[in-house]
Amino acid sequence: MAQINLPRVILGGIVAGIVINVCEGLLNGVIFASQWGAEMTRLNLPASPSTKTLIALNVWGFAVGILTVWLYAAIRPRFGAGPKTAMLAGMIVWFSSYALASAVPVFLHIYRAELAATAVAIEIIEMLIAGVAGAYFYKEDSAPVPVTSAASA
Repeated sequence: MAQINLPRVILGGIVAGIVINVCEGLLNGVIFASQWGAEMTRLNLPASPSTKTLIALNVWGFAVGILTVWLYAAIRPRFGAGPKTAMLAGMIVWFSSYALASAVPVFLHIYRAELAATAVAIEIIEMLIAGVAGAYFYKEDSAPVPVTSAASA
């Protein structure tokens, strides 16, 4: 089994991160901006995110993109290369990073369930696209990896 091509994971992850950050910016910064602003005001927080917050959210988007492409590379030997496996990686990351992460603030009545559920439902499409876009740039190294006796044991 070939090693994961880390430079290609980073490249694909940056592409996936761009998709994620653009989608998140449109979704939460434009489409749902007034609803999220109302949620923040209700919590006695600023209605608009600060520059530091926006930077942190964009770094998070790139981290999620890199994680998605890394997961694609890791499951690719078992599920095969291509968009179906890329979407599977995107769905797994969506479930763990979006759906489960949004559940706790909803359970604690920090966010309204309707707003969080709507955003998470749209974000699955974002992650399917990000997974395919990032995986498009992932390629395995063509050079075979030498197998040592310890690795084959």
